[in-house]
Amino acid sequence: MSPKTTIVLLLQGLSLFSLVLASDPDPVQDFCIPNPTPTSPTTTIHPCKDAAEATAGDFVFSGMKTPGNFSETGFASIPVNPATFPGLNTMGMSFVRADFKPGAINPPHFHPRATEIAHVVEGRLYAGFVDSNNKVFARVLEKGEVMVFPRGLMHFQMNVGEVPATIFGSFNSQNPGSQRIPSAVFGSGIDNSLLEKAFGLSSKEIVMMRRKFDPKATVKP
Repeated sequence: MSPKTTIVLLLQGLSLFSLVLASDPDPVQDFCIPNPTPTSPTTTIHPCKDAAEATAGDFVFSGMKTPGNFSETGFASIPVNPATFPGLNTMGMSFVRADFKPGAINPPHFHPRATEIAHVVEGRLYAGFVDSNNKVFARVLEKGEVMVFPRGLMHFQMNVGEVPATIFGSFNSQNPGSQRIPSAVFGSGIDNSLLEKAFGLSSKEIVMMRRKFDPKATVKP
């Protein structure tokens, strides 16, 4: 085997290894219903409940029948993970219901630990994502259509219909994470001078953006 072939195989192996490390671990039992103590924080990895004590109710979630609480922008979401649905624990998946009033948006965001598949249950949505070459893959989705948003890539949705729209999203991680681009940039405390240079905005404009995406911030021009 030539040195060049060896290097290629090594790089391919390292790439595959990194993808394996990045995914949720495989379960080592049929299921693991968390058994938290009353005083333990929600972020703790809890021991499993005795399988004999599990019930059908542990594997059923009824909290997605109706929309969640709408924001001022007309968007509502109900994230579902092991904290709210114990049966998902160690299954390597989670999901979300998102509702949009006419014209409402789910602003650009990404999930660092999961790929998302979104199914349009009602309405029409303009949806898409941007790849690492800044190419936009977007179109209007109709009821019954499904779109995939690759892990770590920025994506978005907007209701372009005249009636409310609903999507159900599924993730291949029980903790996909979510970071909204506007809030991450203007609501995270990045130095104002850097943002001014990065976006060509004045100090006053940066302050306005901070107040919009981080109302608790006390910033001065």
